Amino acid sequence: MTEDAPSGLLGAGQIREMAGRLGVRPTKHWGQNFVIDANTVRRIVRLADVGPQDVVVEIGPGLGSLTLGLLGAVGRVLAVEIDPTLAAALPGTVTALAPAYSDRLEVIFADALTVRALPDPQPTALIANLPYNISVPVVLSFLEAFPTLRRVLVMVQLEVAERLAAPPGSKTYGIPSVKAAWYADVRLAGTVSRKVFWPSPNVDSGLVALNRREPPQTLASRKDVFACIDAAFAQRRKTLRAALAGWAGSAVNAEAALRAAGIDPQTRGEQLDIAAFAAIAASRSAMVHQ
Repeated sequence: MTEDAPSGLLGAGQIREMAGRLGVRPTKHWGQNFVIDANTVRRIVRLADVGPQDVVVEIGPGLGSLTLGLLGAVGRVLAVEIDPTLAAALPGTVTALAPAYSDRLEVIFADALTVRALPDPQPTALIANLPYNISVPVVLSFLEAFPTLRRVLVMVQLEVAERLAAPPGSKTYGIPSVKAAWYADVRLAGTVSRKVFWPSPNVDSGLVALNRREPPQTLASRKDVFACIDAAFAQRRKTLRAALAGWAGSAVNAEAALRAAGIDPQTRGEQLDIAAFAAIAASRSAMVHQ
């Protein structure tokens, strides 16, 4: 790994020098682990499959490693940054290292967990090195709030990446897997060594790719389907008849909704895909409104 990266991308030496100059000490509170390897940046941009027609929202741009890689490939980058020092410094970094692309950047000083609106043009892709502690809620909230997002490629803790991409019946399949599948086809797009970060985390990372598709056809609302999922996995060792009793009003109601959806009440939540949960929620909704 070179200390300074060529072609306008940041290397390890530049990252440390910039952090020192700005008085930035990466904090666990904001999950700050900066990418110091230009080849990893190139790989992420390539796997994201974005082009000049895309408006990318990047969450947690930090010192700008990935931002610089994205600006050369896409039409616009909306960079959402919670750290005021980093948010203020990013435009200057881009002007210094990639002046031809500086007009493509807009920095938004905000907590990504609270963002529900972005300036036009609306984003078509979400690409980010996400802080581990907020990765799942951020991905789900942005998919909900921004229907224009067609593609997502995020770097997260490997365990979280595997959980998001897990198929029904696997040990890692759970609430994140099912809810992500409501919005998109999800796959593990690769793994990333902890050595490409500064400071180096104590776990490896994974790249998760989500390609938006239509949610399952159902008469139930997304909110009702997600409530059903939450109930099913709150007590994942229980059968769905028992686990959904509180959500449905009683075990008898839960069994009726399950049977109406064509699902054995003795099944457990980890065995069902998103279409099955949508069917259960629709059955319960129909029973309530009879």
